[in-house]
Amino acid sequence: MKAIRLRKPGGLENLYVDAGEAPEAGRGEITVRVRASSLNYHDYLVALGTIPTPDGRIPMSDGAGEVLKVGEGVSEFAAGDKVVSTFFPNWPDGLPTRAVLAGVPGDGADGFAREVVTMPVSAFTKAPAGYSDAEAATLTCAGLTAWRALVPDGPLMAGEIVLVQGTGGVSIFALQFAKAMGATVIATSSSDEKLERLKAMGADHLINYRADERWGATAQKLTGGRGVDHVVEIGGAGTMDQSIAACRIGGHIAVIGVLAGYAGPVSTVSIMGKQLRVVGLGVGSRRQQQDMVHAVEATGVKPVIDSHFPLEGLADAFRHQASGKHFGKICVDI
Repeated sequence: MKAIRLRKPGGLENLYVDAGEAPEAGRGEITVRVRASSLNYHDYLVALGTIPTPDGRIPMSDGAGEVLKVGEGVSEFAAGDKVVSTFFPNWPDGLPTRAVLAGVPGDGADGFAREVVTMPVSAFTKAPAGYSDAEAATLTCAGLTAWRALVPDGPLMAGEIVLVQGTGGVSIFALQFAKAMGATVIATSSSDEKLERLKAMGADHLINYRADERWGATAQKLTGGRGVDHVVEIGGAGTMDQSIAACRIGGHIAVIGVLAGYAGPVSTVSIMGKQLRVVGLGVGSRRQQQDMVHAVEATGVKPVIDSHFPLEGLADAFRHQASGKHFGKICVDI
């Protein structure tokens, strides 16, 4: 088995190729030939050492491939099934606890930057029919985060207005899910070229936030002064004030990222005055992932993949991610 490992204290120069063996599938486990992974901001922070991990950790939270063997007592999967990993293997359904959020692949446990894995059944769901391995690998973190932000936590209704920020994996999935469910979408980006691509994907209104620093007020005007129903907030403290300004009274802000700031002043009086529902979330449960898989099969939503890198080129994939030039997901073929 070929794998990529990370030396402490982290840094892209400390990613290296290693060899090993995957254990045989035991009771309640399956062995999977991993065919693809995809990059998330979380993986980048692990690779840099910002999220500390033990020496030799195998990174990458997302993985998709084919079941090779099933262990005793496994009935949900069979050899040959196409599967996609779960971000929280210990969180089957319901409300999360600290215990069920432990053991994230690529962070609290070895991840999917390797050819073969043996893990409990709970570490996977079926992949969507008709998806390639690379397409399936985009769902674990980005796809499910966007799905949970809009559907379980929304709940998004046809005819509502959704504001999405930027052109990363979560934002593009949010655009696709929103349009598939009959919503109007306002999209922001700092690039006019990327905004045109979002328009081609169905975005109804476009805002260049670099040219328009008060884009929250602009979004409000685009709704006739009512405000948006849902914001998928990826910026954090650096963009929260504009997201609040964009919202209608009783609107919903799903806080899923901190790309523009970890901490900062937030107008709590505006949140109170508008009676907003501000919900922080991290990916989702296995049940929510299964629901999302059913939804993408029903709607035909397919992920946008920016580029592919080989497993040995994982460090270069992270460099491409850090450049900010990508549109959609960056995948690793294994």
